[in-house]
Amino acid sequence: MLKVYAAKWCPHCTKTVDYLKSNKIEFEYIEIEEQSKKTIQKIIDVNGGDDWVVPTLEFNGKWRKGKIFNEIELHYELGQLGIK
Repeated sequence: MLKVYAAKWCPHCTKTVDYLKSNKIEFEYIEIEEQSKKTIQKIIDVNGGDDWVVPTLEFNGKWRKGKIFNEIELHYELGQLGIK
């Protein structure tokens, strides 16, 4: 299942979640600020090692770095992750 590491206060996270819901893509929402240091460190590592960036997505061991919401880019990158 697609995992979405996000923050409630993040507008790009909200838009990503809304996109997933409107396209009936199942996902697990994971509030980043409530995670263990180990999980947060993994998100930091995925995003280049400086800090965590959301929304960061993971699907079957493949990662999409956190970035601003862009519907066309998100659609394409979900396909690259194997999500139809």
